[in-house]
Amino acid sequence: MIRRLTVLVAATLLALIIAAPAALAGGATQISGVALFDVDDTCDSESVGADYALLMSGDLDGCLYTFADTENARRSPSGTYLETGTETFVGEYNGEVGTFSTTYRFEAKYEDVAPTFPIGEIFGRCQHPIVEGSGTGVFEGVSGELFFKDDVVTGEYFYRGHLRY
Repeated sequence: MIRRLTVLVAATLLALIIAAPAALAGGATQISGVALFDVDDTCDSESVGADYALLMSGDLDGCLYTFADTENARRSPSGTYLETGTETFVGEYNGEVGTFSTTYRFEAKYEDVAPTFPIGEIFGRCQHPIVEGSGTGVFEGVSGELFFKDDVVTGEYFYRGHLRY
């Protein structure tokens, strides 16, 4: 009897441990990877009217086109820079193609009060909520968010986030 109870308690605890990450993520799929500034314009930003693009790799593989709202960007005398805008991701997830749109908020600190992106960045990060209803292909019906953190030494932008279907 005690042995059965011990097995039952152990099985219940194991089930809870396995289910905990999914519950914490709200049933969402965790994603991560790295992006690089598309210096050679491999994504052909001009063809879509984007200000620039990031080359994404990891769980998302493709181009993240950025449309910056520079008219409303704010700079402070201390070198803090705030910018918002929209983006379109075009690429693959799990080998299937699709697109989705985001809004974003970029926050950074620069050595100079008039920064030249990305020169002189001390630190930077941004939040990218996915616009519900914007997904096509593999991203149809997706929502969620991406969070980027800039590595100012390597020029890499590490992302993590969640996709919800």
